[in-house]
This record gives sequence, structure tokens and C-alpha cells, in this order.
Amino acid sequence: MGSTTSCCVSGSPKLRRNAHSRLEPYHQESDLSREETACNLQHISDRENIDELNMEYNPSDHPRASTIFLSKSHNDGEQPVFLNGIFLSLRRKYSSCSTIFLDDNTVSQPNLKYTIKCVTLAIYYHIKNRDTNGGMLLDIFDEKLHPLSKSEVPLDYNQHDPEQKQIYRFVRTLFSAAQLTAECAIVTLVYLERLLTYAEIDICPGNWKRIVLGAILLASKVWDDQAVWNVDYCQILKDITVEDMNELERQFLELLQFNINVPSSVYAKYYFDLRSLSESNNLSFPLEPLSREKAQKLEAISRLCDDKYKDIRRAARKRSASMDNLCGRRWVPAILS
Repeated sequence: MGSTTSCCVSGSPKLRRNAHSRLEPYHQESDLSREETACNLQHISDRENIDELNMEYNPSDHPRASTIFLSKSHNDGEQPVFLNGIFLSLRRKYSSCSTIFLDDNTVSQPNLKYTIKCVTLAIYYHIKNRDTNGGMLLDIFDEKLHPLSKSEVPLDYNQHDPEQKQIYRFVRTLFSAAQLTAECAIVTLVYLERLLTYAEIDICPGNWKRIVLGAILLASKVWDDQAVWNVDYCQILKDITVEDMNELERQFLELLQFNINVPSSVYAKYYFDLRSLSESNNLSFPLEPLSREKAQKLEAISRLCDDKYKDIRRAARKRSASMDNLCGRRWVPAILS
């Protein structure tokens, strides 16, 4: 996952169509001179300069492109963090000389509970602030055509936006039953935004469950060493068949153009953008005072890192002293008065 290149990486179909649509059809005219016809031909640098467009439209592929969920959250003025209808006003804790507050959430070991909350909040903003014109709808994600339960799907299933708590319960149930990690939740969000970009679709109340399920299914197989099989999800969602899960996975991969590569820089960008989303929505990660046991653990880790890079620093100091043979060291006695 740390590689920034992949043989499967390819641009969005929308970008390729836009790029080729810029080419004017060329018909050779015998009556026109070479100088007159050359102005109608597009330069090769203009035809192949598609990377800049990919930087803008594919945040799941490029670390410098801003994430879609963060931009959608900035367009929304409301903050959906509620508890029994009462807005949560969380007090921020500050460290002092006697007490140091730390959280157990890092980019290499995210907190599972709060990472799932942030990911579901990002999905909530995707659904709420989706394109009003509506993108292309695919049957494989339609909950009316492929229901996840035997209960009857209401007629207005595609008209009412789900609450953030409903999305959180759905994702938390899958992660708890399948014992997935917090890193898998971040990769799930990467695949979700890559699907929306590549396939040119919008996530809406009628397809969000199957889109999220397909992203979790694929992320668990790519990230975890011991992946959950499709038949295991059929035991979590009792009314879904293995054939439906297989078809969902197959079409999800085809819409991603089999690009399942997630560079480490893209993963880190999504992690820190999720932290920014949590802070802007008063969903702060829990802070705990630094205990004696945790301080000793941090000191042990620091000592291991110091021993690991000691030889590197010693070699760097030796390379910097390249003038020793020309100018020898002279010791000057100090006079103490």
C-alpha cells in the first residue's frame, strides 16, 4: 500500500471522455496549405496533459487533491452531533505542568470507535450534500432491486436522508461482527469516494447501504491479512445471498477499474482530514491524563527508536567531518581564574 504507483491506476472515465472531447476532428483538405491546416491540430502536450485534471477530480488517487467529504462538510452549516436531541458541547482539555492529556489515536493505530464515527459522519455529508441534479443510478446498488432484508422496502425509500446515527449503527454492526480494524474504515472511505468519482454516481438514501457494504467488503480483503469471506457477511446480514455478494464485489471492482491501490500518502491525507472533520463537528477524540504506565511505555519506545537511529546519526556526523585530514583538531587548555 505504500507505493505511489500501480499498474492498475487509471483515470476516471469522465476525465478521459472530457480529454478526448477536446480533440477537434481533422479532415485533410487538398486546397489548404500546410500552414493553414497546422493551426487546427492540437499540440501533443495539450492532448496528454491529463494529470492536472486527475489531481483535481481524483482525491482517492492523489495526495494533494482535497477530499470530497471535507469540502461537502464545509458547505453545510449544521452540525449533526446530538444526544437525545441535546447538542453536545464538549469541553476541550488542555495540558498543564502537572497533567498531560493525550489521545490513543495515531495515523498508524487509529481509535476504532471514533474512526468509525468520523467515517460515518463523512458518509452523512456525502448523502446530505449530494448533487441535486442526480448522478447515474446503478441497479446493483439499488436497495429496492437488491434488498438487504426480507422486510418490505417502503415506496419513499429514496426520498428521506438517513441520520448520522443510523449510518453509524449499520457500519458499527459490520465492523463488530467481522472484527475489522480502524484502518479498514479509512480505506473504506477511500474506495467509496473513488467509486463516486470513477463511476460518476451519487450516494443517496436508496443506495448508500449497498455502496458502503461493497466498500467494506473490498477494503477488508485488501487491508486485512485474514479477510472475511463473502459467506461470512451472509451470516451477519441474514437475508442476503452469496451470489448477491459476489455480484456486488465484481461490479464494484469493475467500476473502480480494478484500481485498489491506496498509497500511504493518500491514507494519511484521509486520516488527518477525518480528524479535521471531527474537530469542526465537536466530535473530539477522548483525551486521558498521561499515566505512569503510559509514560514508561512511551519512554521505552523512544529508547528503541534512539538506538535504531544512533548508527545513522553517527554516520552522518562522520560524513560532515570531511575536513579532518586537512585541519587537525587542536586542544587549547582552558584557564580558570
